[in-house]
Amino acid sequence: MEIKVLNNQGAETGRTVTLSESVFGVSPNDHAIYLDVKQFLANQRQGTHKTKEKKEIYHSTRKVLRQKGTGGARHGSLKAGIYVGGARIHGPRPRDYSFKLNKKLKRVARLSALSYKASSNNILVVEDFDLATPKTSAFMNILKALNVSGRTLFVTPDAQKNLVLSARNIEGNTIMRACDVNTYEVMKAAKLIITENSIAKIQEAHTK
Repeated sequence: MEIKVLNNQGAETGRTVTLSESVFGVSPNDHAIYLDVKQFLANQRQGTHKTKEKKEIYHSTRKVLRQKGTGGARHGSLKAGIYVGGARIHGPRPRDYSFKLNKKLKRVARLSALSYKASSNNILVVEDFDLATPKTSAFMNILKALNVSGRTLFVTPDAQKNLVLSARNIEGNTIMRACDVNTYEVMKAAKLIITENSIAKIQEAHTK
């Protein structure tokens, strides 16, 4: 698949790059995408939620009512979950939500996500550039020149501090190195903006 290379002003450079069919043209596997995104989100969960159980409540242990003769249920102490200020019945406990997926499935998921973006013409390739100083307005001008709106994922070959600092205050924009690209961020973005040298790095990582 041939795609035109643009500069950061949105103008064509006259060059094109070839997107590998083995990376950007595979038949998408929706279930693999689902599992990879599910794992990504699960791994973000801290799992520190906790409510107090009966043994952790500080309250009087005096028997509330006599055992028999009230016509109602038997009750022990005010620590019971049915009373205000009592314990939480079957409340959440700290736990680890993460789970494992094999590397082959995760690779299939990433290729599927990239192929979806390519097939829907939601990939832009721009020539490599960097900003001299961090400036949010400069990055905003680049997005306007590329006629991009909504959520975007900007992929660079290496860490570019000034670019990251310029984009971090713009809602819905993510800057990511080519080696860190994951299924969740690709699927979340409406547009995938990839710098020219990043294309080779992405393709190299998935053709080994």
